[in-house]
Amino acid sequence: MNTAILLEKYMPHTMIKKILQARVYDVAVETPLSRANQLCNRFENEIILKREDLQPVFSFKIRGAYNKISQLTDEEKNRGVIAASAGNHAQGLALAAKKLGIKATIVMPETTPEVKVTAVRNHGAEVVLFGDAYDAAFGKSQEIMQASGQVFVHPFDDLDTIAGQGTVGMEILRQHEGNIDAIFVPVGGGGLIAGIAAYVKYLRPEIKIIGVEPEDAACLKYALEQGKPTRLSQVGIFAEGVAVAQIGTNTFNIAKDTVDEVVTVTTDEMCAAIKDIYDDTRSITEPAGACAVAGLKKYIERENVQGKTFIAINSGANVNFDRLRHVSERAELGEKREAIIAVKIPEHPGSFKDFCDAMTGRSITEFNYRFSHEDEAVIFVGIQIGGPDSLTNLLHDLKDYDVIDLTDNETAKVHVRHMIGGHLRSNKGELLYSFEFPERPGALLKFLTTLGGQWNISMFHYRNHGDAYGRVLVGLQAVGEETDVTRYLDDLGYPYQDENDNLACQLFFK
Repeated sequence: MNTAILLEKYMPHTMIKKILQARVYDVAVETPLSRANQLCNRFENEIILKREDLQPVFSFKIRGAYNKISQLTDEEKNRGVIAASAGNHAQGLALAAKKLGIKATIVMPETTPEVKVTAVRNHGAEVVLFGDAYDAAFGKSQEIMQASGQVFVHPFDDLDTIAGQGTVGMEILRQHEGNIDAIFVPVGGGGLIAGIAAYVKYLRPEIKIIGVEPEDAACLKYALEQGKPTRLSQVGIFAEGVAVAQIGTNTFNIAKDTVDEVVTVTTDEMCAAIKDIYDDTRSITEPAGACAVAGLKKYIERENVQGKTFIAINSGANVNFDRLRHVSERAELGEKREAIIAVKIPEHPGSFKDFCDAMTGRSITEFNYRFSHEDEAVIFVGIQIGGPDSLTNLLHDLKDYDVIDLTDNETAKVHVRHMIGGHLRSNKGELLYSFEFPERPGALLKFLTTLGGQWNISMFHYRNHGDAYGRVLVGLQAVGEETDVTRYLDDLGYPYQDENDNLACQLFFK
């Protein structure tokens, strides 16, 4: 059968045969199923991860890429292959081409993590960087293909590629012979979910196949609503591995008959899922790789189910190391374990201590403040919570204060928390000191209480970065009382540093 011909109707026998005959194990490995013990205990369901992050290219994409190009004719192989990819298909194709001695050119979005670009080049493929997302890279690859005569290898909308990805489903049913209630699959262009769904639904139709997409890149969900593949007007690129504007035609024709539903997840929920997977496996996935776990958690909470068996595809682990700063920052928010609030308190000595007394027993993750008004202070506070009920309880406990909940305010989380500062809006002046203390629950509140209210605090910055020591920068309105301040700070018992001559402080705070 010519795989360039689109499936006008889903033909299960054809796909099952293709999956059974798929050539993947020359380069791919059969990845294990790993029980996620902590998630199981937390959600009271059997939760299992399919570890496609353990492939030689740290992604399932090697399966479809190798299956496709291994079936090219000698004439096609001599012309070389070209593809557009956000990274994982590129690595799979580059390794497959290297294995078979075929020249490969990969067009990748300029936003692709460097770890993926480097890996593709290391496998010997030529890399062309173009555009911000997959669709722009795809257009460029078509231009190059027309000029070079290379064979285009589609990352998802090709029956041989889909069949290669379908071996993931084949392995799952072979490895787990017991009951499976649902399999959660991340969706970009749809190759993985189409392949898994085609195989699983043919043999075990009672198993639900649930697609998971980012809220800002939900092309399968949109296509199902429209009844046909339909382009999204724009696509979020945080999870670049699934940042596709339009589902494939072949993949849609299969998915519409075999996928039970699509769950969408936020960036914060994917960050939380990355942390969950790390806690259970000590491996770090990319955002797209954790997408299925994020959807699984959301499904369990929505349906309020217990005692079920769920499998989530951990689809890839190609993430830039520096991306982890953002992931760590947002994971607690995605897990609803951190609340961000703004609190208004009176601007006078002792008001900080009074507020701390109201916070007794809670762990502070962030505490930012800058003097701006003689009568009223506004504090930016991050607080560890245990879920939505804990946020409600927190707001109730602070009912005597004017509190604004910023937990779902994207601008506050991305920008404001890092920009609180500036020059002092008072003629009284200030003295700047930095402190450090062993980081443990309650350490910040103990420090604030010890600091006391002898002088008005004009600036305060603290963020728990997961370090062994908490670090704080404090401004005190005590100009002319330097000797008294020094004597007082010496008696506190905390290591501190005079920052008044620090050039950065002089530039931005003085």
